[in-house]
Amino acid sequence: MFDILGYDFMVNALIASLLASVACGIIGTYIVTNRIVFVAGGISHASFGGIGMAFYLGIEPLIGALVFALGAAIAIGLVVKKSEQRPDTAIGMIWAVGMAVGVIFKRLTPGYTPDLASFLMGNILIVPTSELIIMVIINVIILITVFLLYKEFMAVSFDEEFASISGLPAFIIYLVMMCLIALTVVALIKMLGVILVIAMLSIPAAIAGNYTHSLKRMMGYSVIITSVCMLLGLGLAVELNQESGAMIVLVAAIIFIISTVSRKLTNYSKSKGVNPS
Repeated sequence: MFDILGYDFMVNALIASLLASVACGIIGTYIVTNRIVFVAGGISHASFGGIGMAFYLGIEPLIGALVFALGAAIAIGLVVKKSEQRPDTAIGMIWAVGMAVGVIFKRLTPGYTPDLASFLMGNILIVPTSELIIMVIINVIILITVFLLYKEFMAVSFDEEFASISGLPAFIIYLVMMCLIALTVVALIKMLGVILVIAMLSIPAAIAGNYTHSLKRMMGYSVIITSVCMLLGLGLAVELNQESGAMIVLVAAIIFIISTVSRKLTNYSKSKGVNPS
């Protein structure tokens, strides 16, 4: 197992896991707190259209993913807050159209595009050094933005109506949050893929929510939990010769089940006056 650490791709995978945990833990906390997992799913799947178009145009796939993810984030934000359309219907349409555009451009691209399928399920073992630099930049953007707008994000997350009455530009703050989700999707898409990225943007934060109601603590716990899930999943994938993204999500799901059952048993014991130890 440890012999494989001598390979550059494995070192990159470990670094990518830790970098992704920061973005995933912080933004995932906002996603779970605001109950917008479906919104994040729409952004994630819409980004596939940008990947397909990027292959067709012969440019870097992550650039296409970023453009489509940001576009979807703004469009979904407008639909959710300003449109009279049902949000779930509009988000589902953006979700489906993004996937459809990706498939169409894949068919239009001359020759074979072997890397396109990897963006659906992801593969953390093929993350190059150049993308680690992109992930560092995205993490810096997320950390600075959250640091500067922490109180504003909290106000919008817990009482948007009061935030608006207080004079905060709630809609603009909400759009900024949507754009941060888009950036996080781009940071994770190569390692987890379009399909699995939404799981790591929700499961670790949901696990953290089982143990604290403090937003700051929830972020910290979520970062740690995401790191554990990433590293355990990656190790199991290498040992069992399985897909890394799928194993990471499976580990996260198992930890979520264990933590949820444990919390319910603890609460039940307390309600009955039984010491669980």
